[in-house]
Amino acid sequence: MSRGEAIVLFVHGARDARWAEPFLRLRERVAAKAPQSIVEIAFLDHMSPNLAKVARQLSERGVTHIRVVPMFFGRGGHLRDDFPQQLDAACAAAPGVAFEVTEAAGESDAVLEALAAFALDAPGSSK
Repeated sequence: MSRGEAIVLFVHGARDARWAEPFLRLRERVAAKAPQSIVEIAFLDHMSPNLAKVARQLSERGVTHIRVVPMFFGRGGHLRDDFPQQLDAACAAAPGVAFEVTEAAGESDAVLEALAAFALDAPGSSK
């Protein structure tokens, strides 16, 4: 990807700002692996910025292609109902930008394998 391209990690959001900390670390890891791309986070709910705002800001920076990566485990109501509305708003906010949407993270076999390995190998604590 070139600097005219961006990756947007689309996450749920929460009332507690600390909830976003793992996604901030994820953004840094993605950016380190794709230094030629701009990497941002957009929130579905409770937090800012939303997808339309991120798309508008990226468009103003000269981005012409945005790859949206839904960081959800499954295609529930948020991805089936809410996300298409937010994507439409993002397209309207950045009319010159081409959008590409990946599968949800939880639909990826690689992600499921990583989570299975974590479940088996993660250190625990006893009560």
